[in-house]
Amino acid sequence: MANARQAAVAAIVATKHKLNWIDFKTTHVKDLFGINVFSEDVQKQRLPKPVFKKLQETVKKGKPLDTTIADAVASAMKDWAIEKGATHYTHLFQPMTGITAEKHDSFVTPTGTGGALAAFSGKELSQGEPDASSFPSGGLRATFEARGYTFWDPTSPAYIVENPNGATLVIPTAFLSWTGEALDKKTPLLKSMDAVESQALRILKLFGKGDAKVITTVGPEQEYFLIDKNFYYARPDLIATGRTLFGAPPPKGQELEDQYFGTIPDRVLAYMSDCEAELFKLGIPVKTRHNEVAPSQYELAPTYESANLAVDHQNVVMDILRKTAEKYGLVCLLHEKPFAGVNGSGKHNNWSIGTDSENLLDPGTNTHDNIQFLVFCTAVIRAVNKYAEILRLSIASAHNDHRLGANEAPPAIISIFLGDMLTDLFEQIEKSGSAKTTRSGGIFDTGASVLPQLPKDSGDRNRTSPFAFTGNKFEFRAVGSSANIAGPNTVLNTIIAESLDYMATKLEDATKGGKDLKAAVAELIPPIYKESKRVLFNGNGYSEEWHKEAEKRGLANLKNTIEVLPVIVRKDTVELFTKYKVYSEPELKSRFNILSEAYVKALQIEGKTALGMAKTMILPAALRYQGEIATSIAAAKSAGAASPAGIETLSALVSAVNELQLGINKLDKVLNHHADGEPFDHAKQARAEIFPALLTVREAADKLETIVADDLWPLPTYREMLFIK
Repeated sequence: MANARQAAVAAIVATKHKLNWIDFKTTHVKDLFGINVFSEDVQKQRLPKPVFKKLQETVKKGKPLDTTIADAVASAMKDWAIEKGATHYTHLFQPMTGITAEKHDSFVTPTGTGGALAAFSGKELSQGEPDASSFPSGGLRATFEARGYTFWDPTSPAYIVENPNGATLVIPTAFLSWTGEALDKKTPLLKSMDAVESQALRILKLFGKGDAKVITTVGPEQEYFLIDKNFYYARPDLIATGRTLFGAPPPKGQELEDQYFGTIPDRVLAYMSDCEAELFKLGIPVKTRHNEVAPSQYELAPTYESANLAVDHQNVVMDILRKTAEKYGLVCLLHEKPFAGVNGSGKHNNWSIGTDSENLLDPGTNTHDNIQFLVFCTAVIRAVNKYAEILRLSIASAHNDHRLGANEAPPAIISIFLGDMLTDLFEQIEKSGSAKTTRSGGIFDTGASVLPQLPKDSGDRNRTSPFAFTGNKFEFRAVGSSANIAGPNTVLNTIIAESLDYMATKLEDATKGGKDLKAAVAELIPPIYKESKRVLFNGNGYSEEWHKEAEKRGLANLKNTIEVLPVIVRKDTVELFTKYKVYSEPELKSRFNILSEAYVKALQIEGKTALGMAKTMILPAALRYQGEIATSIAAAKSAGAASPAGIETLSALVSAVNELQLGINKLDKVLNHHADGEPFDHAKQARAEIFPALLTVREAADKLETIVADDLWPLPTYREMLFIK
C-alpha cells in the first residue's frame, strides 16, 4: 500500500490540469483594468456634481470628509454594486492578526409587509461595528469589552469581489476601539502619512511650493512559492505553520541558478495570467512577473501607488495569489522561509515621497544643483541612522528570523546603499558645503557592432543592502513576504517626518535670520551627513568583514525578534510616535504584547507540529526500516555470512533514531514548560527553549531521511516538492 507521499507523486503524474488561459486578444487589459472598482471615473458618472467634488477634495487634497454626502455616496455605491451582482457589503479592516478581516451584511432589508428592498445608508457606509473582543489588543481591551468600530476610508476606493454565487462590495476601513485606540494597522499608517506630509510641506514652502499635496508612494514586490496541492496536504508542517519543519537538502537546489529568470512553466504562467486578470479588475497595477532564484519560487511586482492604497492592494494581492492557486491544483506559500537551504521570500518595499507633479527623491541630471533633492535625501539618511533599530523592529517576526542574513536576504544590520554617484556627491558636500559635479556613468560599449551605445547608470545596485537607493526611491529589502506592509511604512513615514521636522526648523531659523536658502542648506547638510554616514555601506552586506566593521561603527545587529522587541517600548520610541500622534504610549505597549504573543504562538505551533510528526510519522518509519535491516542481518548471519551487508547502515540508523528520540523528549519537555510573567517573558522562554529543541529534532530527522528506505519515508521530499510541477 502506497504511503501519502507516494500517493501524492502518483496523483500529480496522473493529473492533467485544465489551464484557464486568459485570452487577452478578446479581453484587452485596458477594458479589464479597474472594472470592479468604484473609481473616480465611476464616481463622476454616478454622483451629483457637488457630492463628487466634496469627495474628491478628501481623496486628493486630504480635506476632512464631509459627512453630509455619505447618503448620496452610499446610494450610488449600492446601485453600482448591485448592477455588478453584489448581494452583500463588507467593511474590510486590518486587525493586529496581520491579515485582513471582514463581516458580510446583506443589502436586503425587510419592508414589514412581506417584501424586501435593497438599502444601504450613509451611516452603514461610514461606520460599522464588528465584535472587537477576539482580535489581538495587547491589553487595550478586556475580553468582555467587545465594542469596536470600523470607519470608511474614502481615500481607498471600494471594489467588488466576485464569487461563484454573486459578488460582495468591499469597503476599506480603519478599525478602532470604543475608547478610541487603534486596533489595526491602517489607522497608524494614515496618521504617519499626515505627519510626513505636514513636515515635507514646511520644506517645500521654503522652495516656494507650500501649496502642494505630498504623498508617500510604495511599490511592494511580492515573492512566493508554488507547490502542488498533493504535496501540501501530505505535509502537516506546511498546513499548520506555512514552512517545512523537516527536509534534507536535495541533490540539486538552486546552485546552478537555472531557475532565476528562466522560462516560466505553462501551468505557472496560466496561474500568473489568471491572477493578473483578477488584479487588473480591481485596478491593481501589477507590472512584472518572473521566476525567482529558488526552484518553484516566483515574483510579482506592481507599479507605485499612494502608500495607503498600496497597502490595501498588497493585502488583496496575497489573497488572490492564494485563492487562484487552488484552481490549478497548486498552493501558494507566502512564508518567509518555506524550505531550508534555498532562498526565502521577501517583499521589497520601494518607498518614495512626492507631490502631484514631482518625485522629491528624483536626483535629476545635475544632482549637485538639485538642493531640494539633497535636502530630502539627507532627511532619509538621517532618519535611518538615528532610528535604525526602530526600522529593524518594523520587519521583526518569527517567520522573518529564518530569512534575514541568509544568502538571499539582507543582514539584520540596517545600513543604506547610496551608490557611487550619491556617495561621491555627499562626500563633496561634507568637505566644502556644496558639490561641484555629478558623477556620470558614461556610455556602454558592448563591442558588438549591432548593439547601440547607450548611457550607463552612474552606479551599480546592491542586493545585499537592507535599504538601498535605486534611482528615485529607496528599496527596503528586509520586509518579509507574509508581512502586512502597513507596519514598515508607518515607521518609515514617521522617522522621516521627524528628520524633515528637524531640518525644516533649522532652515526656517536660518532663512528668517537673513540667510539665503542655498547657503542655509550648504551649512545644514555637512554636519548631518558626517554624523549619519556610519549607516552608509556600499559593499557586500553578507561578508564577515562588514559585520565586524558595523560593530566598530556602533551599528546594532539585532539578529532575532527577541533581541529587537523591547525597542518598541523604549523611551525614544515612545517619544517619537507620540510626538507625531501616530501611536499613543498604550498603543505601543499593546503592540509589544501582541508581537510577543504572536512569537510565542508561532513557536508553540511549530513545536507541537514537529513533535507530532516526529512521533507518528518519522520515528515509526525509521523503526520499521531498523527492523527490516536487523532482520536481514540476522538472516544473513544464520546463513553463514561473516560480515552481512547493512551493519554500517544499521549502526547509523540506530544512532540517528536515538538522537531523534532524545530530541523528541527534549521538545516535549520544553513545550510543557510555561514561563511566568508578561507576554515578552514567554517569548524569551520560547526562543531560549523551543527554538533550539526544534533544531535538534530536525537535525536528527533530516539525517534519517538520508538513511531510511525511500519507499518507507512518509513525507514528500524537497526534491519532489520543488521540482515536480
